[in-house]
Amino acid sequence: MAKELLKGNHAFAEAAIRAGVEAFYGYPITPSSEFLEYMSSRLPSLGRAFVQAESEVSAINMVYGAACAGKRAMTASSSPGISLMMEGISYIAGTEVPAVVVNVMRGGPGLGNIAPSQGDYYQMIKGGGHGDYFPIVLAPARVQEAIDSIELAFDLAEKYRSIVHVIVDGNMGQMMEPAELPPMKEISKEVPDWAVTGAKGREPNTLTSIYLAPEDEEVTNLRLLKRWKEIEKNEVLYQEYQLDDAEILVIGFGTAGRVASSAIREAREEGIKAGLLRPITLAPFPQERLIELTKQVRRILVVEMNSGMMLDDVMKIVKGQVPVEFYGRMGGMTPLPDEILDEIKRVAANKGPGSDDPRDEWIPRLEGRILGEK
Repeated sequence: MAKELLKGNHAFAEAAIRAGVEAFYGYPITPSSEFLEYMSSRLPSLGRAFVQAESEVSAINMVYGAACAGKRAMTASSSPGISLMMEGISYIAGTEVPAVVVNVMRGGPGLGNIAPSQGDYYQMIKGGGHGDYFPIVLAPARVQEAIDSIELAFDLAEKYRSIVHVIVDGNMGQMMEPAELPPMKEISKEVPDWAVTGAKGREPNTLTSIYLAPEDEEVTNLRLLKRWKEIEKNEVLYQEYQLDDAEILVIGFGTAGRVASSAIREAREEGIKAGLLRPITLAPFPQERLIELTKQVRRILVVEMNSGMMLDDVMKIVKGQVPVEFYGRMGGMTPLPDEILDEIKRVAANKGPGSDDPRDEWIPRLEGRILGEK
């Protein structure tokens, strides 16, 4: 198929339709609203379920119900809306049914603004809802990659009976890029043997997240943990750029990683051996590859559109083997290539041991840049 010029939210929604989504439930919130709007037109015309719920709380519980019936079900929202869904997401995880959640992130905390951000990292990667569970989190950086990630999200959700998040920022939801949509997939008529579809001549299935006996809850938690260890072993995805001889390793995800790749090209033209590791699965994180790279590079720069959330995970993995530095923009600000290039140059020239907390040195640098921009 030929590439088309596609808007992010529309492309993600069409990708879900072509991946066989049977039910979408949501509530409008910028910058994800076009996702819901697109689904409102397309799904009913295909004989599939679409409901604009009265709230995000209702929407995620409708997803929960459809998932329990063995249907491919999903929702899409933006940061404050995702916060409202977290109780239902925990129920889905505890019941061990597959579901997909798309988060088109915006500035925060609180109501914040509608500008692009990566401030939901902790919420998405560390669970967000209550209890012991481990979501799979995909973080594409381009419209085409996001299209591919939507189908992958459904496949992984069903393979592991897991909640899968696809996180992008408002830039990706609103941008237009040439991309190729996959062919329409037929909706499977097979119903999972665990689904609750009515006991027709068989023993009824029971799906629940309630385990009143602590012993039973512990067994469930252990099952989820063992499943997560399998996911960590088999489902890690990342992209490398210019890493063969890199001495400065830049790590960034989504839009921040994409912008960093432009800065790395410029750094190479100036003779700086920089390279990029861009995680596509933020959970599971490409931990083993990062450990290997610590034996090659002499310094690491983490770039994010938040206050250094992935930074904590990187530092935990690196364990002080190489100095780690940080550059971030917050509140809906997107770093530009020249900003990251300046940081790469600074890191390349720095011979010191590095700070215990790179934010201590980053905060005054960012304050200076903000004052300069004003």
